[in-house]
Amino acid sequence: MNNNTPPAADQLTVLPKCHDPVRILRCDKDFLLIEKPAGLLSVPGRNPANHDCVASRLQLEYPTVSIVHRLDFDTSGIMVVALNKPAHAKIARQFQERQTFKLYYAVVAGGPPEQSGVINLPIAPDAENRPKCKIDPEGKPSVTHYKVLAFDEALNRSLVALEPKTGRSHQLRLHMAHLGCPILGCEFYAPEATRALADRLLLHASELRFTHPHDDSEVSGVAERPFWRSI
Repeated sequence: MNNNTPPAADQLTVLPKCHDPVRILRCDKDFLLIEKPAGLLSVPGRNPANHDCVASRLQLEYPTVSIVHRLDFDTSGIMVVALNKPAHAKIARQFQERQTFKLYYAVVAGGPPEQSGVINLPIAPDAENRPKCKIDPEGKPSVTHYKVLAFDEALNRSLVALEPKTGRSHQLRLHMAHLGCPILGCEFYAPEATRALADRLLLHASELRFTHPHDDSEVSGVAERPFWRSI
């Protein structure tokens, strides 16, 4: 098999079944605001066994639904999905032109060196360790604003708010790991001890704002974070 030949289906990982539902937060004639559970793909995976995803579930009730943007399999939180082609084009353009507001929460080991700051580090795919990415001077510009909201001294972990200005794969978990405070439960960039501190990636997309594709009003949605209060 040469390097350009895609792996056969039986060589691709079969993901565990997600039994948590996709919650609909708002139903509009042009779009849905939904909350994706952790452990669910946004779109079908390459292995046919990984067909279960946000898109396939929603299409059972909303046949015209289309995915505007994605959240990683391990990440929970708010997403917008379009219900028609004009809405998809207008909302997708806002993501492409960085006109949306996105706010995430994460629980990290230790904490950043400063209470707030900006991480401006380019990211590229890690060709030798897919699906990982890496900080690379030749990568695409990647900017994250962060703020520490709380620190648990006994457990040595922090709750941080993260506002990505770009939307690179693994951006938030890679930026946090580069600061020396990887996200709990992260299988890609956290040491084994940190990875084992949570039974899921403690990263949640909590807020999303964009312009309505029909009347240009502001659309704002919130999905409350499911962690920190219990740890």
